[in-house]
Amino acid sequence: MSDNIVVNSYLSGKSFGVPYMPRDFPELVFYIKTFIYSYTIQTFYWFSERYFSEQVFTYPWNYLALARDVWITWVVWTKLSYFVSWIRGYGIVRSLRALYRNVSTRVFKFILSLPIIKNKVDSELAATLVKMEKELMKNDDSLLQFPSLPEQGLSKDAIVEELDKLQELKHSNWVDGRVSGAVYHGGDDLLELQAEAYRKYSVANQLHPDVFPGVRKMEAEVVAMVLEIFNGPKGSCGSTTSGGTESLLLAGLAAREYAKRKKGLTSNFEVIAPVTIHAGIEKACYYFGMRLHKVDLDPKTYQVDLKKVKRLINSNTVLLVGSAPNFPHGIIDDIEGLSDLAVKYNIPLHVDACLGSFIVTFLERSKVHGDVDLPKFDFRVPGVTSISCDTHKYGFAPKGSSIIMYRNTQLRECQYYISSDWTGGMYGSPTLAGSRPGALMVGCWATLVNYGIAGYEKSCRDIVSSAMKVKKAIRSDKVLSTYLEVIGEPVASVISFKVKDEYAKKKFSVYELGDILKKKGWHFSTLQHPPALHFAFTKLTIPIVDEMLADLVSSVHELVDHWENSTTPSSDVATIYGVAGSVRTAGVADKVIVAFLDTLYKI
Repeated sequence: MSDNIVVNSYLSGKSFGVPYMPRDFPELVFYIKTFIYSYTIQTFYWFSERYFSEQVFTYPWNYLALARDVWITWVVWTKLSYFVSWIRGYGIVRSLRALYRNVSTRVFKFILSLPIIKNKVDSELAATLVKMEKELMKNDDSLLQFPSLPEQGLSKDAIVEELDKLQELKHSNWVDGRVSGAVYHGGDDLLELQAEAYRKYSVANQLHPDVFPGVRKMEAEVVAMVLEIFNGPKGSCGSTTSGGTESLLLAGLAAREYAKRKKGLTSNFEVIAPVTIHAGIEKACYYFGMRLHKVDLDPKTYQVDLKKVKRLINSNTVLLVGSAPNFPHGIIDDIEGLSDLAVKYNIPLHVDACLGSFIVTFLERSKVHGDVDLPKFDFRVPGVTSISCDTHKYGFAPKGSSIIMYRNTQLRECQYYISSDWTGGMYGSPTLAGSRPGALMVGCWATLVNYGIAGYEKSCRDIVSSAMKVKKAIRSDKVLSTYLEVIGEPVASVISFKVKDEYAKKKFSVYELGDILKKKGWHFSTLQHPPALHFAFTKLTIPIVDEMLADLVSSVHELVDHWENSTTPSSDVATIYGVAGSVRTAGVADKVIVAFLDTLYKI
């Protein structure tokens, strides 16, 4: 009865040639149902005529035509969905820029491959290679040369003598703390302890816990100790790795496998991370077939832009990533903001604390910043599902030790490799490597229990205080504050700075400043996008901070004099980064990197 009333109302309100507008909710529902029914019937008749009418196709061609059209529809839908997702994530302007850069890069790559131009490029690369080999391939006539195995082995005394000579080759002065990061020296006494630990366990292999039960115990305790200082909840777990890159590789692998097992994804895996994320995440995406979306930074805070992260999230997103802090600028991303997104969309969130390690996790305990509220980044943040920490950085453990931590065992299991039907027996590996040097893990354990909470609190306080002194000086010194600008608001051990925009536009080069500092014995790390320098402070740097500031001021004076009297950039570094940033020299910077890597293995 009620349906008849709706129908009558519908008909009474319908005038020939005038679109019907529902007057109340029941009429709207009826209107929608009518149109759905009408279009369903029309679609059914069209489908029947298209594929099952003998006038169009006969068996089996009708089914082949149907399969063809379904495939075409699926391809178009997939491409269209990706296109819409890209536009939604990056916006029209950035998408057009990316398209322009992609097309331009391909065009210029083709141009550079033309014989006449290619010969010119190869000639320039050859000259660069000569410089590179001269810089990297240090040797000496007094050294023994071994292009092949000696017929008779050398004595212990001869080998030790040769090792001493090799240490005397010209190198950056890391001993006096003039190198950014690289060497995380915990003191001579600690080195002796680590050497003794290595001597006792030099043959140990973590692959065989039954043969080396002590190593298994120490490894488990190292993971537990690091979980505790990162506020791991009940059920949290982890494993040791060979370094930060392997930890990041495993975080990426675990996220991909977790998406396969828990969400049913089979392809098109996507990771979202800031542009400042460590290259290890890019390597993980490259190795494990995932697409990486790199998100721009907030121009004021230099943290990842959360609004842009949100726009890029879709059903294929398997991992969000943030840094605590990032390598380039020493800035801790808004991990709590990323956590809100991770929880809302049910996506794992990894925090890369490889560089921050035993600095960031002791910032609060050390009170180096007093009672200032510091950003949270560890497992206290609910959306954080994994954290990587390099014990061989500010934990001062031997090189080759890092920890990957997970909120639960389900995530960790996704990084395991298991083979139960191998002819050599049942095989399982918790990390990428099979055999692992137990001696390094023993050295890590010995370091952690030797330093203890008090030792790490003190090192954090001393190192961060030195970094903050330099940050304050760059902002307050008359010369430094005129030309230089600290990037963001770093609170840990890394300070980065760039040339102020008004001087950068006038070709005042921060890379040339780096070259001047290098001549004074300092080794600052060079950055790009924007061009900048950074320094990771260590225990070795603490006694010479005032010397660093004095050299920085005098170097700026020298650069100003050079800049005012010259129009030609004199920095090879500036030239290299200029090549890397230009589409007109597409692929050339990659060749320089390949040449660098090849040089490492030349004798």
